[in-house]
Parts: sequence; structure tokens; C-alpha cells
Amino acid sequence: MKTSDFNFHLPEELLAEHPAEHRDEAKLMVLDRKTQTIEHKLFKDVVDYFDEKDLFIFNNTKVFPARLYGNKEKTGAKIEVFLLRELDKETRVWDVLVDPARKIRIGNKLFFTEDEALVAEVIDNTTSRGRTLRFLYDGSYEEFRAKLKELGETPLPKYIKREVQPEDAERYQTIYAKHEGAVAAPTAGLHFSRHLMKKLEIKGIDFAEVTLHVGLGTFNPIEVEDLSKHKMESEEAIIDQLNADIINKAVEEGRRVCAVGTTTMRALETSVSSNKKIGPYQGWTNKFIFPPHEFGVANAMITNFHTPKSTLLMMIAAFAGKDFLMHAYEEAIKNEYKFYSYGDAMLIL
Repeated sequence: MKTSDFNFHLPEELLAEHPAEHRDEAKLMVLDRKTQTIEHKLFKDVVDYFDEKDLFIFNNTKVFPARLYGNKEKTGAKIEVFLLRELDKETRVWDVLVDPARKIRIGNKLFFTEDEALVAEVIDNTTSRGRTLRFLYDGSYEEFRAKLKELGETPLPKYIKREVQPEDAERYQTIYAKHEGAVAAPTAGLHFSRHLMKKLEIKGIDFAEVTLHVGLGTFNPIEVEDLSKHKMESEEAIIDQLNADIINKAVEEGRRVCAVGTTTMRALETSVSSNKKIGPYQGWTNKFIFPPHEFGVANAMITNFHTPKSTLLMMIAAFAGKDFLMHAYEEAIKNEYKFYSYGDAMLIL
């Protein structure tokens, strides 16, 4: 499989700048792999495709306000700092991306408040835009994290050209988010409203949760033509024993098991054994799923519409079948489905 096999023309106006007015009223395209048929629905209709005891698996990661703006020492130049991951809690060392990167060198200091309460020093270069920062803050760890949250902005993807609005803090977060650590939302889950969750519950559908802290690696462009040579950046994944047991029981009983989102699917495929059992897992995953791939746990999945040549599109192609998926994407463009983070959804059965 080659990267160019996953290219298609995506009209710019189909990139969603705003979420649907109501979470569960985004459009839903339903793909049936057995009959190779496509239906057009609303997201809230998802409840009609599942029965009592079927299982939905959610990624309960929580997005933190990862985008900060600081001023460079001496010149006062405005620098965007995107927090990627905390490397050391004690010394407050973080991996970040900076923009514009050409202005930021080792030894530079960045000031985030006028009173100089929060300062960062650049201690290393990691990639062309990547830096390692040591934050200097006179207060406890909890106060330091509170300060980052206070100054940080909802990390909307760069394709959204508008300013961040107050509603984004709520809408770029799933309603079941629990464990902070993601710098991008697990976007398939954004379509679930409290009302819809209640309807699923009333129907007797079971829920399980995993955690995969979404990093920017998920969205990194692939720069090689041979997919087997692409390296994913690692993201932290956690599955506890309780949820592993719920998932294994559903698989053993042959129920419909639906992974909500590519990040949930990656966590499951990282921790599944050759006998299709999920074990508890805590660690990092750089699993890259592309066709052909045999999935061990989920037999249904919900996902958003992804951009050309993305690792996410490749995973979905592995699950749905590449030709069927590319045909569905042609249909989506014709029917003006919205793509990417705030876009519409797809259910693959």
C-alpha cells in the first residue's frame, strides 16, 4: 500500500469550522460492509443499529488547553507554544512545539505574564518546530498546572482559521471526558449528547472506557510513499482490568462491539493478544494500522471524515475495505458532509 493510494480532492469548504448546533444532529453516514450499502442519517439515529447488550467503547481522555502565547525576552516577539507532553513533573520540563520556530533557540526565555510569574527557558531542540522547555514558576505543582490552564487556549486544529470562542472549551471535549492529557479531541466522541447516552442506556447497551491521550502525531503528514516505513509518534494508552473484562465478555458472547473513534481502536489493537483477549495495559503505543489488518476486538466503529493521505483514513480503510471506503468518501463529498474535527460522522458495521 502506498500513501498516494489514499489521496482524493477535498473541497476546502467541507472542512468544518464550527460544530453542528446540537452534538447528536451532525450527519451520519452508515456503511454496511456485508451488503456494501450506504445510508444517510443523523447521528442520533445510531441507537437504531444496536441492540441490548451490545457494547460501545469510548476514549475518556480529556483535552487540556494546550496552546499558550508568550513573549520572547528582549525582542518581545509573540511566540505560540503548543504543549505536547510533560517530561518531568518535578522540574516542570515539557516537550512543546513553537511557532515561529526560527526565532527560538536554546537559552531563550519566554514570558507568559506581564508580572513574569510564569517564564520558560528553552533547554533543547527536538524537531524543526519542537523544543524542550523548563517552566519557572514560584508555586506548588497544582498552582503551576492551574496557571497553565488559566493561560492556555482550547487547542483547535490549525485548519480552523477563526479565533477560539468560549463555546469551544465545551464543544471540543466529549461529555464523558475524565483523564486530562490529550492535546486534540477524540473527535468521533464529540457527537454523543447526554440525551443520546441516556437513550442507549435505556435500550440496554453496555459501555466500556479506555484512555488514549491523543497527541499531534496522529495528524502528522506521512512523508514516505511506502506505508511500512512511516513511524507514528507514541501516545499514552491505559486500559484497566475492569474495562478489559467488560470488553472480553462482549467479544466472547459474540455481541456487536463498537469502537468509538480511531484512538479507541488504536488502544484496543495495541493491547489485544493473538487469542483476541484484551489485557490491562499502561504504556505507550505507536501502532500504525493500514490495510491489510485483521482487527481483534471491535466489529463496528464510529469515526469522523478524515483528510487525504492521513493515518486516520488508512486505519478506516483497513476496517471498511479500501475500495468501499473511497466510494463512500466520493458520496460524502457529493452530499456535502463536513470533514475533520468538527465534522460529520460515519458508522461502519
